[in-house]
Amino acid sequence: MEESTRIKKPKWLRVKLPTGENYRKVRGLVDQHNLHTICESGSCPNMGECWGEGTATFMILGNICTRSCGFCGVQTGKPDAVDIYEPGKVANSVKIMGVKHAVITSVDRDDLKDGGSEIWAQTIRAIRQQSPGTTLETLIPDFAGNWENLQVLINAAPEIVSHNLETVRRLTKQVRIQAKYDRSLELLFRLKKGGMRTKSGVMLGLGETEEEVIETMQDLRAVQVDILTLGQYLQPTPKHLPVAAFIEPAQFDYYKKLGLEMGFRYVESGPLVRSSYHAEKHLFD
Repeated sequence: MEESTRIKKPKWLRVKLPTGENYRKVRGLVDQHNLHTICESGSCPNMGECWGEGTATFMILGNICTRSCGFCGVQTGKPDAVDIYEPGKVANSVKIMGVKHAVITSVDRDDLKDGGSEIWAQTIRAIRQQSPGTTLETLIPDFAGNWENLQVLINAAPEIVSHNLETVRRLTKQVRIQAKYDRSLELLFRLKKGGMRTKSGVMLGLGETEEEVIETMQDLRAVQVDILTLGQYLQPTPKHLPVAAFIEPAQFDYYKKLGLEMGFRYVESGPLVRSSYHAEKHLFD
């Protein structure tokens, strides 16, 4: 898309620079120990707030994805071999940073027979061993619909399991090229049946209608998802899908009200909301 035809970013998408004693402490530890967080590599707008609250997000299984989603800035290609020491390294980072609530995510690893599920389980166990007081949220791929691999993760029993639907049914093929809308819903349903607290996120501004957003929210409630996040899609590079619209804050407020009325336990809805925003507040009995 030509620069002249791109929609101008509205003022409500401006972010304050991170500040605060907790943030400075974590920032220093990250630099000192050369730790890797997706907060930084994904240029998350909420990094200062989350680090200040003792929450951080780590990406496992490398940084090259086997899929090529139209919205995502992660590199696509042939991933490197699995680092068998990664669970220990991540657990060490969590301990050094003094993370109270750790969010773990990963690239898709369709090249692996287990989809990366064993490294997932080992990472959860390693964090629990080194930081028994830290709670865990896992933002997982769909494991290509291999439910045995999903069960490996359920058996590790993180406090929250998140899997993002990302967009409405009509746009799924365009936005999440190798994924399937109904497969993601089934995965979320299986997580709930496995006793997990469940969470899903949807990006807005890709060309969906209000009616489609509401339908997607209803689909997520139908599989008993507990926590919903709604945020503005922002184009990572000019090669990615363009922003079709910047959604007004008042519209996000409307979706939040609607979501709570539908029965979601928590709804985070706003232009700068990302999957793990306020993650530490989503623990419930």
